[in-house]
Order: sequence, then structure tokens, then C-alpha cells
Amino acid sequence: MNQIRKHALLLGAALAMLFVANSAAQAQEEIDWNDELTSRFTFNGYAQAGFDWNNKGGNETNSYNLKRTLFWAKARITDRWSFLFMTDFNSVVQEFYSDFRVTKNSAMTVRLGQFKNSLTIENPMSPTTLELVDVCSQGVTYLTGCGSDPMHGVNYGRDLGLKVYGDLFKGQFYYEAAIMSGAGINRVDNNTDKDYQLHLEYRPIPGLRFVTTGQLGTGHAIGTAAWNNGIAVGDNYRRNRYSAGVEYKFGSFAPAKYKEARPISLRGEWLGGKDGGVISQGGYLTAVVPLVDGLDVVASGDYFDYNKDVIGWKQANGTIGIQYWFYKKCRLQLQYTRCICGSNFGPDYNKLQAQMQVAF
Repeated sequence: MNQIRKHALLLGAALAMLFVANSAAQAQEEIDWNDELTSRFTFNGYAQAGFDWNNKGGNETNSYNLKRTLFWAKARITDRWSFLFMTDFNSVVQEFYSDFRVTKNSAMTVRLGQFKNSLTIENPMSPTTLELVDVCSQGVTYLTGCGSDPMHGVNYGRDLGLKVYGDLFKGQFYYEAAIMSGAGINRVDNNTDKDYQLHLEYRPIPGLRFVTTGQLGTGHAIGTAAWNNGIAVGDNYRRNRYSAGVEYKFGSFAPAKYKEARPISLRGEWLGGKDGGVISQGGYLTAVVPLVDGLDVVASGDYFDYNKDVIGWKQANGTIGIQYWFYKKCRLQLQYTRCICGSNFGPDYNKLQAQMQVAF
């Protein structure tokens, strides 16, 4: 209850700031607040909850879970200036940033605050659209700071910083260039260096995009990793990242009563990084094929080696499942995953996951 109360107070304070900023921006003597709320403020949210079953080395475990309960408010202060605040009632404040569009078109917008970093194809995408119950592949989860890197901590793929982004050449080219703190969310920078990130997309035809991303940065270890014995708690270390991938969505199939027609989707990416002297590398391929009404088949395979120079630190996952969109952004998911582990991760195991997503 204390955590929920804390989030509610923070959200209330942010909304109060939005009202003050919006009021200060008005040139009119009389304001119709109903119209202002309707036209300038938007509110969104979603929740994901489900059930997991695991069988590892003959040891069976099962549990219900509430993974995410996010809510965000966005204010359009002027035609070019906006502000967003997002919190997860299940964890911590996720995002708070302001966007200012510099150009008359979408060629350049500046973002300042806390937001998702620009690495990989998957990290900037919303969990409400990603196909796996586990959201991202293990390589993306590790390299972007989503939670599986003990040296960097759990940062949900987000950081504090400054970003410039936009569309060029009639939308065929998209870019993001960012200078980030490197310490992660809700955390004061713990060294004098910054992370420099670049995200480039080429979209030659509708539905097809080629994406490459990279980072030159310096980490500050808040924990240790068994696959990287050269970095101790408190050490500053090189933390570089790269990725190259492609996504193709083609055709519109299986229109449903409550969901727009969905395309066949194919997405693959090769990615890696260097933490100190340790090189990690891997990739994934995910496919979604609509069948009928709101029903899709989902298949994915991913591989990641956490230390290329030491045997036993790699893992491969294969996932097959279905998802059913029963109302717009709402869906049911059921997936089976076979995990083939390197010797240092223990025995291979099976995982069965079910999840409901409700969003508005």
C-alpha cells in the first residue's frame, strides 16, 4: 500500500505540473477546461498478468504474477511542445520527459528527461505490441539494461538523457542520436562519463525497415556477474553495444471484430556488446502469422553467449504459442518455451506461460 500511495502522490504531482504548464501557455482570458482536457490531455494504461510453470532439473515450480501495471499521462502544451509522465504501480516511476519539435515537419524533435534508450529494434517497442510473454529476447534484455545484467542493475531499458530524433526523406529514413547518463532510471550518475547512442532506420518500402544501433559508454558496476570476473562492484568499465536487424510486415489478414487486420510479421536481429574485456553476442528471429479473427500463431528462437571466450555461458530458447486479440489492444497469450542451457546455467528446462493483457 505504501508503494501504491507513493506512486499516486507522484502521479498527482506530475498532473498538477501539467495543469500549471498548460495554464501558463494559454493566451485566452477565458478557458473552457472541458475542451482543454479533451484536446490537450491524453491518458493511457495497461496491465499484464498471468501464470508461469517451470520444470528445471526435475524441480517443478508454478506461480501467478502481475508483471506490469502502467499508467501514463501526456499533455500537449503547445503544437510543438509536450510532456509525458509514466509510472508502473507494480515497480517504479518509468518515464518523465518533454518533447519539443524544432522543425515544422517531423525532421527534428528534441527530448529531455527519462525514457527508453535507443538500442536494438525491440527495446523501444511497447510490451503491448511485442509478441513474447517474456517481452524481449535474452540478448536485448541483457544489452539494453532491461534486467538480466547484474553489473548494470534493473533499469527497464530506460535512462536519463537528451535525445534528438526525426524522419527524413519523406519518412524513408529515421534517426535517433542520444547522450545518456548511463546509470539507469531514477539514479544519479555514478561517473563523469556519458553513453553515446545512435539508432538508424532505412525504410525502402512500406512495412520494411532495416535497423542498426550502437552505443559507446562507460558503466559503473553495482553488482558482479559470474561470467565477467574482471569487474568488481564500484569499478568503471567499458560498456559498448551494437545491433543490426530487419523487420518486415506484409499483407493484411484475419480481420477481427475488435481488432484491425494484422500483417504477417518477421523480425530478426544480431547484437552484441563488450563489458570490460568480455565480449557477448547473439541473435533472435520472431515470426507472427494471423490465422482467423483475432488469433495469431507466434514462433521465436533466440541465442545469446554472455562470454564468447569461456565455454558454458550460452543459452538458446525456442518458443511456440498463440495469442488472441479479444478487444483492440487486449489479448490472451499462451506460450511454451524450451531452454537449452550452457553448463554454467544448469540443466535444460521447459517453461509454460499464460498471460492476459488489458490496455486502453
